[in-house]
Amino acid sequence: MFDFDATLPLMAVQFLILTVILNAIFYKPLSNALDNRDDYVRGNLREAKDRLEQAKNLAAQYEQELAVTRRQAQVLLEEARADAQKIATGEIAAAQKIVQAELLNVQAEIDQQKQSVLRDLEVQVGTFSQQLLTKLLA
Repeated sequence: MFDFDATLPLMAVQFLILTVILNAIFYKPLSNALDNRDDYVRGNLREAKDRLEQAKNLAAQYEQELAVTRRQAQVLLEEARADAQKIATGEIAAAQKIVQAELLNVQAEIDQQKQSVLRDLEVQVGTFSQQLLTKLLA
């Protein structure tokens, strides 16, 4: 059923030649392409991990800087409030002094007018007394 003649070694040689040709033409370039693709994917994954780590570090750094900036802003706000309170207190005190001075001026003017009115009344009382006395004696 199975003959061992010269075709068997010839078939074996043809198979080996076909294997060498396929290896040279198809398998090596395909294997190189797959290796290159694998290297490319691994490189991209490594690069992505590195960038992710950098992004995390930058985010942590920015969070710290933001916290420091918020604290500084809070301090500045407190200082501004304190300054505003000092200014308001100073202006209120100045306004109170001005009002007090005006009040003293008005009080002095009222006292002056009161004295003037009292003098006028004394003169009028004297005049009315003279007239009344003249009418009573007449």
